[in-house]
Amino acid sequence: MARKVGGISRFNITSLALGLAFLYLPIVILVIYSFNESRLVTVWGGWSLRWYHEFFNDRAMLDAAWMSLRVAAVSATVATLLGTLAAVGLARGERFKGRALFSGMLYSPLVMPEVISGLSLLLLFVGLNAERGFWTVAIAHTTLTMCFVTVVVQSRLASLDRSLEEAAMDLGCDPLRAFLSVTLPLILPAIAAGWMLAFTLSLDDVVIASFTTGPGSATLPIRIYSEVRLGVKPEINAICTLVLGLITVVIVAASFATKLTSARGESAAPL
Repeated sequence: MARKVGGISRFNITSLALGLAFLYLPIVILVIYSFNESRLVTVWGGWSLRWYHEFFNDRAMLDAAWMSLRVAAVSATVATLLGTLAAVGLARGERFKGRALFSGMLYSPLVMPEVISGLSLLLLFVGLNAERGFWTVAIAHTTLTMCFVTVVVQSRLASLDRSLEEAAMDLGCDPLRAFLSVTLPLILPAIAAGWMLAFTLSLDDVVIASFTTGPGSATLPIRIYSEVRLGVKPEINAICTLVLGLITVVIVAASFATKLTSARGESAAPL
C-alpha cells in the first residue's frame, strides 16, 4: 500500500508533480530566460530587460503584433455574434428539420484538421480572386472560432430555465423583448467567455493564418515562426512571455466569467 499524506497517496502526489513539471517547466524556463542579459539563449548572463527593449524597438515585430491583435479582436467579435445566434437557433429550434445537418456543419471545425481548413479557405479566396491580407485572415479565424463560441453559449442556454422567458411573455413581452430583457443578461457571462476563448484561439493561430495571409500582413505567430527557423533569439523569449501573459489574463477572465455564469444559473434555477 502506498503511504498517504493528507489523505492523498505519495504516488498520486508524485504523478501530479511530474505531470505539472512536464507541462509547465519549459514555459517557466522560457520566461526566466526572457530576462537573460546574454545574447546566447543557453548561457545565463544575468538579469536584464534588454530583450523586451529590443522587441519594443523592432518595428516589424510590433507591426505583426498589432496585426494579430486587430485580427483577434475583429474575428472574436464577429464569431461571438454569429456563434451566439447559432447557439440560440440550436437551443430553441427543436422543430427545425435541418437542425442535425446545421449542427454537424457548425461543429465540423472542431474535429477537422487545421491544415484542411486552411487549404479550403485558401482555395476559396483564390477562387473569389480576393486579395489576401487582414480581412481574409479575420474571416478564416471567424470560421475557426465561431464553433467554440456556439458550444459555450449553447451549454449555458441548455441549462437555463425557459420558464423565465415564458413568464416575461405572460407579462406582455414579445419574444424578442423577452430574450433581450431576461435571457441575454443571464447568458452574457457565457458570451463574454466565448469571446475571450475566440480571441485567444485567434491570437496564437499559425496554420490557418499562414494559408490565408498575404504580403505585409503577417501575424505575430507567423513572424515568430519565421524567426525561429533561423535560430532562437533571446528577443523571441521576451515576445513569447508577453503573449503568454496576455493569454493568461484572457483565460483567467474567461474562467471568472464561466464561474459567474454557473452562479447565476444556480440562483435562477427554480426551487
